[in-house]
Amino acid sequence: MDVREWAGGIRFSAFTGIMLGLVVLAVFVLVPTVGTYLGQRQQIAALENSVEVTTEQVAQLQQEKDRWADPAYIASQARARLYYFQPGEVVYLIDDDLPDTAIPPEQTAVSDEVEQTRVDWMSQLVRSVTGAGLTQTATGPAESGTDPAQ
Repeated sequence: MDVREWAGGIRFSAFTGIMLGLVVLAVFVLVPTVGTYLGQRQQIAALENSVEVTTEQVAQLQQEKDRWADPAYIASQARARLYYFQPGEVVYLIDDDLPDTAIPPEQTAVSDEVEQTRVDWMSQLVRSVTGAGLTQTATGPAESGTDPAQ
């Protein structure tokens, strides 16, 4: 009965009703705004991360550009990639530096008698698995002072 007495003691005035209505209206107005705010904060964080990654890529590309501005780097790349050389230089390109006699012959058999095993590995695997599943578990000796008949 305490609840009925408490509920009976509550009086709603017009001011209380108006204030309650304004609070409900404020909740309906602010919830979508807060959701939009949080979504925009996530987008800002993602874009800031993207800016950092792009800044790193720009720095790497700038380093690459600086390397290509160096004539020694350009010459080394021309030698490595395009096989260019300076006038007066002697360039040796080696296709295969081993003579035909040094190339190992095709793999030959190790023995004339044994070339292939005669064991069926699948049947051995099945026997091993079934044998392991059907074995009895070994138990240790009985403790002293106990009756083994129990």
